[in-house]
Amino acid sequence: MALPHAQSGQIVSVRPLGERLPDTPTTAILKAGQLEVMRVVLPVGKSMKEHQTPGEATVQCIEGVVEFASDGAVQQLHPGDFVHLAPRALHALKAVQPASLLVTLCLQAG
Repeated sequence: MALPHAQSGQIVSVRPLGERLPDTPTTAILKAGQLEVMRVVLPVGKSMKEHQTPGEATVQCIEGVVEFASDGAVQQLHPGDFVHLAPRALHALKAVQPASLLVTLCLQAG
């Protein structure tokens, strides 16, 4: 059974999960017209292989540490770090520590 998405005006917490992180799955928070928002949870060593999105995207690290690969470079995202991606930018993620990320996707380019 799919969890309901947030409704217009509904407050949703994206605070760090802390001790609940290992037992929390990745969840979609919102999917509307041209916007999708999700909390991605990655245990240590878990990765998201190289991929792209049709529109712009942002990734904000809420907790943990994640290797972020894009444009031939690998950087680390730490809590509070934020990165923007242009449409169709290839990127990959790998958790160095258990991590949760707030990911925002524009579902269409331009």
